[in-house]
Amino acid sequence: MSSKTLVLILFLACLLVSAPAVADNTVYDNGPVNGTVDAWTINFGYAVTDSFTLDQNYTVTGFQFGVWAYPGDTPLSVDYAIDTSPFGSSLASGTVALQSTFLYSNQYGYDIDWETASGLSIPLSAGNYWLTLQNAVTTQGEPLYWDENSGPSQAQESSLGTIPSESFLVTAQGITCGTGGASPACQPPTPEPGTFVLFGSGLLGLGEILRRKGRL
Repeated sequence: MSSKTLVLILFLACLLVSAPAVADNTVYDNGPVNGTVDAWTINFGYAVTDSFTLDQNYTVTGFQFGVWAYPGDTPLSVDYAIDTSPFGSSLASGTVALQSTFLYSNQYGYDIDWETASGLSIPLSAGNYWLTLQNAVTTQGEPLYWDENSGPSQAQESSLGTIPSESFLVTAQGITCGTGGASPACQPPTPEPGTFVLFGSGLLGLGEILRRKGRL
């Protein structure tokens, strides 16, 4: 391998390292799964809605929530909706597949699972919203219950009205700019010029060493 080729490879590696990684981040967390107190049906005609707050503009990529499932039953999908009012769906709605993680069996014999819904892309400005879940589908066709953990969220059930809130979190990727609210960092961070200067100097020095070795 020539010295020029090696220097080029190292330079490209530097660019990959310096590129900011984009990852899903938790932007609202209503607290951990409880699994021992109560849970609320999110299929068979019942719906549950919980509030959440965004402190700045985000593109929501998914959500996670705790459930009680019949032993051996696996949640497959759920209908979701997001709006600024309970049970609303004007901002986003649809059916999303669930990735289920078994946590433990509770004292009532239910499987306590943690469900992950991903692959969404919903731009939302800073403000207050409601996440509604309903029409859940499982492998055995049994009822599925959203775990109650009495977190800071407000919550309602479609047939009863106000209830204690449920265990869930909302994930987002990056920041969406230009739709209101205060967004302090709309551009990805860029490496300091000194970083490139130092790395460039190192590459030049390495290239010179390789050239000298080549002449030996």
